[in-house]
Amino acid sequence: MKAEIVAVGTELLLGDIVNGNAAWLGSELAEIGVDVELTTAVGDNIARIAAAIGQACERADVVIVTGGLGPTQDDLTREALAQLADVPLISDPLLEAGIRNRYIASGRVDFPENNLRMAQRPSSAEALPNPAGTAPGLRMPVGAGGTIVYALPGVPIEMQEIFAGWIRPELIERAGPGLTLLSRRLHTVGVWESQISQALASLDAELATVGNPTIAYLASEGQVRVRITAKALTAQDAELMIAGVETQVRSILGDVIYGVDDDTLESVVHGLLLGANATVASAESLTGGLLGAALSSTPGASDTYRGGAVVYATDTKTAALGVPAALLAERGPVDTDVATAMADGARLRFAATYGIATTGVAGPTAPADKPVGTVFVALVGPAGSVVRDLRLTGNRGRVRRMTVLIALDLLRRTLSELPPP
Repeated sequence: MKAEIVAVGTELLLGDIVNGNAAWLGSELAEIGVDVELTTAVGDNIARIAAAIGQACERADVVIVTGGLGPTQDDLTREALAQLADVPLISDPLLEAGIRNRYIASGRVDFPENNLRMAQRPSSAEALPNPAGTAPGLRMPVGAGGTIVYALPGVPIEMQEIFAGWIRPELIERAGPGLTLLSRRLHTVGVWESQISQALASLDAELATVGNPTIAYLASEGQVRVRITAKALTAQDAELMIAGVETQVRSILGDVIYGVDDDTLESVVHGLLLGANATVASAESLTGGLLGAALSSTPGASDTYRGGAVVYATDTKTAALGVPAALLAERGPVDTDVATAMADGARLRFAATYGIATTGVAGPTAPADKPVGTVFVALVGPAGSVVRDLRLTGNRGRVRRMTVLIALDLLRRTLSELPPP
């Protein structure tokens, strides 16, 4: 079964919103063996929305549209679907009553009449209940080829609820017995996409001759995901195919792989700390609290993260962490020994097993002796201290974000007794 996704909203084209709905739908559809062959974004214009959906219907068995079902004048998906099917747009009394009742149940008194736009539907479409919101979804057949268009609200939780409750079961039933498509994502940190690709070139070429499984590379800032995808008659067969390739990838890439699928670097570090019955505290100058936010982001982080100090001004490094004033006067705040003293101060003051610290120059300006991107990350623990001396590139935001990744990876490697990169 072939599917296409059409995302409606001028805000997507302007970059005001990232199209996370398409990513979520792609993953969900792949899981049930439905191939997404194309995703399109289109602005708030009836004719262009209708054209985009119509073109998708000519190619796909299933078209899922997100966005444009709200109450405002720029929510035009209903009108576009009616134009595409050449049917009138009608007001559904049941939908209207449901919208009014939901509004009253929320405790609000004045009912905005423009909410009733959400009770409209093309006459050939049926409404799909929305347990998480007001705007119903729509299901509409298009053309003689059996293509079904599903229109969903753009609000992610509403889109997900309608898909899970109504569309996913129907697609599984429509697809019947067939190929299962499964993927596994291996997460790496601290290496370039080109390095990963080069290291796996021979394996990639070998798999290309067969065509199944396949490997793809998904790069983001400081991290690369290696996605292994397999098609098979059953999920068990696909898992076995993936497992064989995964073993080879792991043997080639080694300890730059830190996790799989839904793992994050933060959650992996949290798990390692739990396993070691250890805790960590942070001291931050350069990153201004970003490292503490990362260390506290995993549920249950209070068991492993003791707390942190953001010591941006030089004198606060002494006042809050006990960094010797003489050391700061002699070396300045961006220094190996200063970073180590910050980490040790955090460890002692928060009674943690480990202390980790960041200091550096994020830019855009820099002192004469320290160029932008000069960064020190220090970790102090029971076995002593280790410092990463870095020269990072990019703007201020990138330097800070990369520093957090490097700090987390340093902690991961220490807890796993892995060598430095």
